[in-house]
Amino acid sequence: MKIICDRATLSEAVTGVSRAVAAKTSVPILEGILIKAEGFQLTLTGYDLELAIITSIEANVLEAGDVVLSSKLLGDMLHRLSSDEVEIEVDGENNTTIKSGITEFNIIGLNPGDYPAIPNYEAERTFDIEPATLRYMIDTTIYAVSTDDRKPAQTGELFKIEPDKLTIIALDGYRLAMLDTKIEATKDIDVIIPQKTVSEITKLLVNDDEIVHVAANRRFVVFATRTYTIMTRLIEGDFLDYNRVIPDGYKTRVVVNVRDFINSVERASLIITERLKNPLRIDFGEKVIVRCQTTLGKVVDEFEGEQLEGDSIEVGFNNRYMLDCLRNSGCEKVAFEIISPLSPVKVFPVDEDKKFLFLILPVRFKND
Repeated sequence: MKIICDRATLSEAVTGVSRAVAAKTSVPILEGILIKAEGFQLTLTGYDLELAIITSIEANVLEAGDVVLSSKLLGDMLHRLSSDEVEIEVDGENNTTIKSGITEFNIIGLNPGDYPAIPNYEAERTFDIEPATLRYMIDTTIYAVSTDDRKPAQTGELFKIEPDKLTIIALDGYRLAMLDTKIEATKDIDVIIPQKTVSEITKLLVNDDEIVHVAANRRFVVFATRTYTIMTRLIEGDFLDYNRVIPDGYKTRVVVNVRDFINSVERASLIITERLKNPLRIDFGEKVIVRCQTTLGKVVDEFEGEQLEGDSIEVGFNNRYMLDCLRNSGCEKVAFEIISPLSPVKVFPVDEDKKFLFLILPVRFKND
């Protein structure tokens, strides 16, 4: 194999596919990137047996071929080279020469025949979505994904695909985040996508000129643009019946300024530590009063509520869960809807352009 290509373009491609390269593995070839030169392009693949990321760049292919090179080593080399062009040549023993300007590296590649094959894939359901919409939906909901491996189905996001709507749901048993958008899909299907995959999607699919084509079956899902193809195995198991935990109606409703609420909770959190995790006591009324007391001291803070419906009510919350909810709303104002101090609390956007639903499970006070 022998190619010449733009160094910066190759460096960016290596960085992208490296997101799917295994960080720690007993199989050395999984720490590498499969590089294949053919026609007028260079195709790079990173694959850790769960997630695959593939991209192609233009190259002057003087001799077709392929090789597997260390992801970290190749990335570091390209980052430190100063010339605009790079030449890569591989002999029959996978010995690889990388030249750029006055610099030349000689490294040992691995046999591409030993690189694991990407599984064959047949799509059962497909739809297209704007990249900005997909990123927004993931960014808004991903904070509620569970980190508890004992419940693997909750360590990913549920993509509920319907003929006219995509709904993304994340939950961890203490909070829920849910958001939907209009799409045109072929048929219904529910898939649970690992947290790592949806996180990488937001980092890679950043070109808003490239529509994202999504194809799914019962084992895999693929997100494809002109630049990247991202393929992942799905999480098996049953997602929690989230509709069962969403309460109907409310007895108290109040609109709050998100920045005021964040500032108030952050001030109250100053006396909360990993060892002292007492809940916040939040009184929702014409004024929203935030209280907390630990052995470090106590704090009382307040700000104006708006559009109060019903009676004021005091509810206990984990401070971090409340901050996550507020910070990920992306809104100037949100509405809190409450039935009782122990019922899940619904959080809605006031802005009609946003359509998420957040749920936070209250904390029971010791004297309740």
